[in-house]
Amino acid sequence: MPVSSSAAKKVLKQAGAKRVSDNAASELADSINGFAYSLAKKAVTLAAHAKRETVKKEDIELAK
Repeated sequence: MPVSSSAAKKVLKQAGAKRVSDNAASELADSINGFAYSLAKKAVTLAAHAKRETVKKEDIELAK
């Protein structure tokens, strides 16, 4: 499930923002989702290279 703009807005507020525009929250959500997708693709590739169908924690760590 992708990160929503409202979740991104919460992250920005937790980081100290007093107010957050909808555009800023949307941009952060897009960036988070893009990063997560890229990381997931790399982790899936690593699992496949190890001849596994299951993506493990180690795959995520290596994909970073």
